[in-house]
Amino acid sequence: MSFAPENPYRAVGFKVVSVLLFVLMASLIKAASDEVPPGEAVFFRSFFAMPVIFSWLALRGELRTGLKTTNPLGHLWRGLIGTTAMAMSFAGLAILPLYEVKAIQYAMPLFVVILAAMMLGETVRKVRLTAVGMGMIGVLIILWPRLTAFTDDAFDPRLAFGAAIVLTGSFCAAMAQVFVRRLVETEETAAIVFWFSVTATVLSLLTLPFGWAVPSGEALVYIIGAGLMGGLGQIFLTSSYRYADASIVAPFEYASMLFAILIGLFVFDEVPTGMMLFGASIVIAAGILIILRERYLRIQRGKARRVVTKYG
Repeated sequence: MSFAPENPYRAVGFKVVSVLLFVLMASLIKAASDEVPPGEAVFFRSFFAMPVIFSWLALRGELRTGLKTTNPLGHLWRGLIGTTAMAMSFAGLAILPLYEVKAIQYAMPLFVVILAAMMLGETVRKVRLTAVGMGMIGVLIILWPRLTAFTDDAFDPRLAFGAAIVLTGSFCAAMAQVFVRRLVETEETAAIVFWFSVTATVLSLLTLPFGWAVPSGEALVYIIGAGLMGGLGQIFLTSSYRYADASIVAPFEYASMLFAILIGLFVFDEVPTGMMLFGASIVIAAGILIILRERYLRIQRGKARRVVTKYG
């Protein structure tokens, strides 16, 4: 396998493009949500992402590695949890403002830290524990207006349900990330990307008995476009990590809040509240702290390995 030379500017550019594509994908799903149920949206998003990913793998000469797997059960479990997370996210988009869904989803990296400690035995020390605690406070601030059933006459059970399923979906997405951490020990990135699309497409068909709709021409364009955007977003995301360390690229994920606010404002007439923005800023700060801590630990491990290599 060949590695691309380091190019942080290209890496960041690819990452920002991937973030924009994923926000546009979510916007298209939201626009079609009045006609298309979440399970059907998952099918179109996954099915129409496959030709894009398939073509990309073929152009890179990675088609063989993209189809080869030594851990089909691992892909199945990752696909099951990841598809559930996607469906919950799409269901939340039909209920909540776009920016609020994105803000709640920022809880995912916090859940990854907790689950990695529980399921993978990773050591979590004070800095990351502090970041997780701080982030959870931010999540609570974001959710508070949706959960104040006994203090707010304007409480809406539907909005509370939407917030709950998006948060649950974020937890499922974090669990999927833990499965990915296990998969990368034996599987190529191309295989993980490709087989998730295949698995999600097949699993989404199980929702057929729960009511699929025949979308209008406009909604059909939206959900097919969402699939194409998702496939392109995955390509740009994967490509960004070829040119720079994850600690450089990952913080730009939070550009999605800016894109979500702008699209929500000009397309869906959604205006974010001050409390939501305050909570989101706390969660973002916690996420960046975790990223910086991960970078520091990688540098320290690298130094330790060099010492062992030199004197061991």
